[in-house]
Amino acid sequence: MVPGPRRASGPRPPDGVGALRGSRWALTAFFALSGFVFGGWVVRIPDIKDQTGASSSALGLALLGVSAGAVVTMALVGLLCQRYGNHPVAVVAGTLLALSVALPPHTQSAVTLGAVLLVFGTAFGAMNVAVNSAAVDMVAALRRPVMPSFHAGFSLGGMLGAGLGGLVAEHLSAAWHLALLAAIGVGVAAVAGWALLSRPAPAPVLRARANGRGNGPGRDEAPRGRTRWVVAVLGFVALCTAYGEGALADWSALHLRESLDAGAGVAGAGYAVFALAMTVGRLTGMATLRRLGQERTLMAGGATAAGGMLLASLAPTVWLALAGFVVTGLGLANIFPVAIGQAGALAGPRGVAAASTLGYGGLLLGPVAIGFLADWLTLPAAMTTVALLAAVTAVTVWALRGALRPQADAVR
Repeated sequence: MVPGPRRASGPRPPDGVGALRGSRWALTAFFALSGFVFGGWVVRIPDIKDQTGASSSALGLALLGVSAGAVVTMALVGLLCQRYGNHPVAVVAGTLLALSVALPPHTQSAVTLGAVLLVFGTAFGAMNVAVNSAAVDMVAALRRPVMPSFHAGFSLGGMLGAGLGGLVAEHLSAAWHLALLAAIGVGVAAVAGWALLSRPAPAPVLRARANGRGNGPGRDEAPRGRTRWVVAVLGFVALCTAYGEGALADWSALHLRESLDAGAGVAGAGYAVFALAMTVGRLTGMATLRRLGQERTLMAGGATAAGGMLLASLAPTVWLALAGFVVTGLGLANIFPVAIGQAGALAGPRGVAAASTLGYGGLLLGPVAIGFLADWLTLPAAMTTVALLAAVTAVTVWALRGALRPQADAVR
């Protein structure tokens, strides 16, 4: 993590800039597909909760299946990406993710829901590692800090998925809605997959370094132990962010419906406005990184998200809560992309897998922690833990900025 992103150097594929642009848009489509499917699913969580008759804590344990499947899969997927390439793995994972979203409405208990979500989480985790590893290579090849723009695709997809889901929630059953979502997802995966696989992929960052195409002397001389420590810190930062993103995905609709008596359509808008704010923040992320640098971006984002989530959790009206979700989305927008992108720049797909595994520990903890805290205290009180971890992100980056900067300089 350094004050400003440097221009990365990397090989361009044989077809030049045109091939890179085509691959970039196809890769962005896979990020958007992941967000679209996930956003459509989270809108129907209240309906699935009613269908299974699960309590808040039982639902939290069932939702654990998503994170557990993702975390268990990520280390293996990092190895698969190194062996078979990021793009083929992304296409397979994207197709499986789209198909698996149709399964939850056909469960009748929290146990079977958890088992189905394990499959969904496996595909989601595989997608996360494959597309982020591909994005790291693309950033190096384009020589521009465009990582936030890929994650903007995820947020835009999430906004569309949640927004459309909210519109149809009162007209279509969860089974029909998610079946249509699966069909659309498979179609997008087929078209974007053809576009992605028909073009040569940029050479992996670590291979480019091994061929002497790095940004300067000493790139490969950084001690592995210190590199792993930096990746671990980046993973912890991603964990705090993923906790917040997962909490809003899984609990924002229930918070608006149960705590503030919002209708089904307005409750679905909670995640939609959060995802919209994330999209705006990520679309402007490249300019933000150039202006503030990575450390200040992370610290400002954590502090902003903490304030926004306090407002969203404790607001007495739906509209103030929605405003809080917007501020939270703007704050969290670029933290996860910067952390995962830097981990990938340091250690390739394995770095992405390691930081993502830690990051998804946040998703692993979030649903369960908030579910149990909601039962023990209240759901608004439980949601304030998102603000707490966002503040921890800002403090962590501030406290370790001096220790991390020399190591980051050595490996960039």
